[in-house]
Amino acid sequence: MTKIADNVNPHVYEKGSERKTTSAELDEELTDEFDEREIFDLIRNINDPEHPLTLEELRVIEEKNIVVNNKENTVVVNFTPTIPHCSMATLIGLSIRVQLLRALPSRFKVTVVVSEGTHVSEHAVNKQLADKERVAAALENNNLVQIINQCVANV
Repeated sequence: MTKIADNVNPHVYEKGSERKTTSAELDEELTDEFDEREIFDLIRNINDPEHPLTLEELRVIEEKNIVVNNKENTVVVNFTPTIPHCSMATLIGLSIRVQLLRALPSRFKVTVVVSEGTHVSEHAVNKQLADKERVAAALENNNLVQIINQCVANV
């Protein structure tokens, strides 16, 4: 039996422009700190688990909802599910978290949360995404890891 998508007809937004590389970013002598745009670029092309669209195209993630603190080595990503009762919210959050954990230096503490007031179960989803043991257990599930790998495959 095939599951019908929660949001069968999502609104699709135009993708933003790619960031142009500056000469300062290419200079190996300069310290290049991470910024919100760089984090956005790392996650913008994650595929939605239900649609052949990216999280950027669905406006699940936006650069303005990312906070980077290089001094404290923290990255916080707020994401907005396309509908308030999205059953894929935890999977989307896990996909974002996995992509950042794979791409960023280990010094960063990555926090991924549902934007306040955008999901009926935001507290439960945020609790799951913040629980290291639950995340580790989820990433031991081969079926779940396969789905996450499909979501982050084109990034």
